[in-house]
Amino acid sequence: MTKWTGLALMALLMLTLAACNADSNDAKKGDEGAAPKEGETQTLKVASNLPAMIDMMEAVKPQLEKEGITLEIVNVSDNIQPNEALKNKEVDANFFQHQVFMQQYNDNNEGNLTMVTLIYHIIYGGYSKKYDSIEKLPDGATIAIPNDPANIGRSLAMFAENGMIKLKDGVGTNALQSDITDNPKNYKFQEVDLLMLARAYDDVDMVTLYPAYASPLGLTPNEDAIVKEALNEKFAISLVAREDNKDSEAIQKLAAALTSDEARKFIEENHPDTMIPAF
Repeated sequence: MTKWTGLALMALLMLTLAACNADSNDAKKGDEGAAPKEGETQTLKVASNLPAMIDMMEAVKPQLEKEGITLEIVNVSDNIQPNEALKNKEVDANFFQHQVFMQQYNDNNEGNLTMVTLIYHIIYGGYSKKYDSIEKLPDGATIAIPNDPANIGRSLAMFAENGMIKLKDGVGTNALQSDITDNPKNYKFQEVDLLMLARAYDDVDMVTLYPAYASPLGLTPNEDAIVKEALNEKFAISLVAREDNKDSEAIQKLAAALTSDEARKFIEENHPDTMIPAF
């Protein structure tokens, strides 16, 4: 064998190995996101931050296991991390928010999050340690509400529905304090971080709370809220994914599990005073 023949054979061998490696990589890429084969399981990461939602996902885990889905619940400590993690593909979905809050995040962060399915309604209301009805709230009463736009609007719309204030025509749940056109009892609305609202219960005349934050205070909406909102689908707690994975088999199986008869039974048996199925 001449020197040039040997070099030619070595070059051919290297090209062959490179082609095999490329084929292998292409095969791996083709497997990404594929549904699990029979006998295999697929891990689905879902972020949440409240016990009731986490408990509900725990309840449907066995159902998903039978369908080849291992549900990994990522417990976070605030209401910012679930959307950041989902946008950055650190998790596959989240379960903690309503449509208005999600859209607010998308608008402010160039997000591509999307609703998958409605899960349940929660009863949003106002609670007072000092007064047992909104009629007894004094002139100039201080009312604590969440400080994010989605929940400011929700709170003000609830007050308007119950005749406490009037808002500009058409603003609805997009209202800000600047949209109040009539405030006959001169209520002062104090905007507070959502996670800190429960601490204001002792200090203000009324505070608006979600059931998850009212419950540790021993309060339930049906028994203790002196003002409540009408149910609205855009405020239903929902399963949220990204545009690129919302239709995946795993996400759809999770959606089916969270809207199944077993899920309805879980809500009715464990949270009858605070959660109403939205499916």
